[in-house]
Amino acid sequence: MKGKIILWCICCTLVFLAVLGVLERPISGLYFKGIIPLRLVLAGAESRSVTVAGLRIHYDVLGPAAGPPVVLVHGLGGRAEEWLDLAHYLVKAGYRVYLPDLPGYGRSQKPANFSYSVPDEAASVVGFLDAVGLKQIDLGGISMGGWIVQLVAREHPERVRHLMLFDSAGIHEQPSWDTRLFTPSTPAEVSQLNALLYPHPFPVPEFVARDIVRLTDQNGWVIRRAVASMLSGRDVSDDLLPELKMPVLIVWGKEDRIMPLHQGEKMHSLVPQSQFEVFQGCGHMSPMQCASQVGPEIVAFVKK
Repeated sequence: MKGKIILWCICCTLVFLAVLGVLERPISGLYFKGIIPLRLVLAGAESRSVTVAGLRIHYDVLGPAAGPPVVLVHGLGGRAEEWLDLAHYLVKAGYRVYLPDLPGYGRSQKPANFSYSVPDEAASVVGFLDAVGLKQIDLGGISMGGWIVQLVAREHPERVRHLMLFDSAGIHEQPSWDTRLFTPSTPAEVSQLNALLYPHPFPVPEFVARDIVRLTDQNGWVIRRAVASMLSGRDVSDDLLPELKMPVLIVWGKEDRIMPLHQGEKMHSLVPQSQFEVFQGCGHMSPMQCASQVGPEIVAFVKK
């Protein structure tokens, strides 16, 4: 009987510590180490890595091995797994989908001596294509990732069959909101960032917001370096966009507060052969928030 009581006490202690760990580290613990791996397994994704210019680049890949390759590039502060809901539609249509973590993000290396500028991230994407052996692809990117893939498509047009820009950055326009919110230092700033990203923001529990702030304290230097480079205006794509000759799909959330709709309209005007799709009720993360609407559109586009 005494042994059973001791065992019961040990089990209770372990459960308490597990719950405490979730409350203290809900993002890094429960989300990154529990929910994301489970979603990847359920999606049939494989986690891999390659070396590009001496840096370890992590990526997830899913879909039939012989399928036409699609590469999707995340945005500022993002990571590969954000594309899973949208990738489902491409996989179902027979495509092989590659989801790289850019240097500095997700499970890729975060070197202190890397610029994290759009051109250097674009060079890393090209290096990734070489390392994986992808000669010609359909290429997409969201926000900063959209800016990055614009450079890739301009510099290597022979490698990009179709280009997809989702709520893309790149147009020469200073943000009307405080860019410091991308590295929130308080739970209140986490809520403000959430309101920018989502048209109908969900409340962020205090313990989750605290963990987001903690993670930002660790990795925010990468985002700050990237933002400083983008705000310099050196690499804007206004003059680049008219040079693109491949089919281009521009997708925008009508309620986007980070990149307002008029920026998407300007991109569309600069790329004569582009197709412009606006989705009602969607914000900056339109391909993630509205995957059920966006997914069929991108499948139809890459099949043309």
